[in-house]
Amino acid sequence: MAANFPALVLNADFRPLSYFPLSLWSWQDSVKAVFLDRVNIVSEYETVVHSPTTQMRLPSVISLKDYIHLNRRPAFTRFNVFLRDCFHCQYCGIGYFSEDLTFDHIVPRSRGGRTTWDNVVTACQDCNLHKSNRTPRECGMHPRHPAMQPTTFQLQENGRGFPPNFLHESWRDFLYWDSELES
Repeated sequence: MAANFPALVLNADFRPLSYFPLSLWSWQDSVKAVFLDRVNIVSEYETVVHSPTTQMRLPSVISLKDYIHLNRRPAFTRFNVFLRDCFHCQYCGIGYFSEDLTFDHIVPRSRGGRTTWDNVVTACQDCNLHKSNRTPRECGMHPRHPAMQPTTFQLQENGRGFPPNFLHESWRDFLYWDSELES
């Protein structure tokens, strides 16, 4: 029954640890953190869980007691490249789901190009096949944005553009999405 009650995890400054993917813990992990005195409960669901000796309402928003400094240099991963490029092919400009994307070496590896932030961009499969083993100059395909290492802050800001399908009402005061405000 309590399987669908995730808790939004906030840093000690009451900002989400991550927007995309949204920093959520299972109800089991959040209850354990409460009992280990690692988090503060900010908001709760109406749902109650019981043990033989105690009962508690499930946390819906928790904040860490100790501030976690976010790395200034994010990990170089396929997902973070896609997030840096906002899930858009850097050649045709079309947005895709992550499973329909690949990444392209601007200078092909066979020509000495390295797998680094400044030589890899998000590409759809069609553009990646068309570019093939050529440089942008040779094929006339240039990335729309320069390939560069993003900061953790830039990835967080990009992640805010992709709100999840489900947002519990207790989370809304802590999440700020790039969406038009109602008048």
